[in-house]
Amino acid sequence: MIKLYDTARAEVVPFEPEHLVTMYTCGITPYDATHLGHAAAYLGYDVLQRRLRDLGHETRCVRNVTDVDDDILRKARELDMHYLDLAAAETARFDDDMVALGMLPSWSEPRATSAIADIRGFVGMVLDNGHAYQAGGAVYFDINSWPDFGSISSYDRATMLALAAERGGNPDDPNKRDPLDFVLWQPSADGEPAWDSVWGPGRPGWHIECSALALRELGTTIDLHGGGTDLIFPHHECEAAQSTAATGEPFVRHWMHQAMVRMDGEKMSKSLGNLVFVSDLRKEFDTRAIRLGILANHYRTEWEWSTDLMPTAAKRLERWLAAGVGDGALDAVRACLDNDLDTPGAIAAIDAAVDAGEGISVAALLLGVDVETPISIGTNKAVEA
Repeated sequence: MIKLYDTARAEVVPFEPEHLVTMYTCGITPYDATHLGHAAAYLGYDVLQRRLRDLGHETRCVRNVTDVDDDILRKARELDMHYLDLAAAETARFDDDMVALGMLPSWSEPRATSAIADIRGFVGMVLDNGHAYQAGGAVYFDINSWPDFGSISSYDRATMLALAAERGGNPDDPNKRDPLDFVLWQPSADGEPAWDSVWGPGRPGWHIECSALALRELGTTIDLHGGGTDLIFPHHECEAAQSTAATGEPFVRHWMHQAMVRMDGEKMSKSLGNLVFVSDLRKEFDTRAIRLGILANHYRTEWEWSTDLMPTAAKRLERWLAAGVGDGALDAVRACLDNDLDTPGAIAAIDAAVDAGEGISVAALLLGVDVETPISIGTNKAVEA
């Protein structure tokens, strides 16, 4: 049995899906290259899928592309290019990095702009059910109609207000009845894309895009929903409220969140510019070493980027490659992954098997590391160093 930490319940609990496991993880807003924080988030869900498939499950993981929102529109204006051209170029770069890192392909990778009709219908359902209102040409979710608002994050009101202000929630919007109410549909500013609706021309709010795509692709209730811890509030809190308000059914059975990767004492993010890009690491290191460098950190523990990370991972990969074929450490790795996806423990178990002279190819593959293929970098600078 796999046990995973559930954010809403704030404890490690059994994860017991049916044969088919439905998963949704919030994807990128494609206006810049893939950084190490992105890779860390998606690697966690990749390893979880590998273990679930090892147990005999079928997995369907949907990862969306937010190709219309404030950030991408702002970046497109700065670059003087169409926002969809920017999204297409950056999505292609992201997909190339994911393939290089050996990620399992997403079952579906829908774009937000593909779901405008679904979003309009979704907004209508929330309004019809009495959980939204119109004001100033926009449609807002009424959090005071939803007693469970805050149950995912368990944050107090002061914390929610602070995070809403920091993360695009615009609590000072004078059209809101409550500062924590959030946008479902909004008027488009001059030069922004707009779609017709019964509430006037406009574009969707950020949170509703994921709700509409998750429901369209996977159905009313999802086994597991993921993303970075920075998405717990407001994004996932709002997603959960509006989705259940629209359908009347539970939205997510299990919430799994990836801790932040930090650099220079701050979370690694595009807004701060403190980034390590996967594409740059790929120029020096075998991508399996990048996986190992990330997975040496537990998904729920924040960690700091260090220049020692990749040389250490590259040397570990060399040792694993030399160990060769076999199923050493397999049971230990399975046990570690079943214990809240303990990838550092799994790596330590494989290291011990290598020290004992055992082949570890089967166990390594559970972490997405194929040790039967030679190093893909001509000269591995990390190992030489």
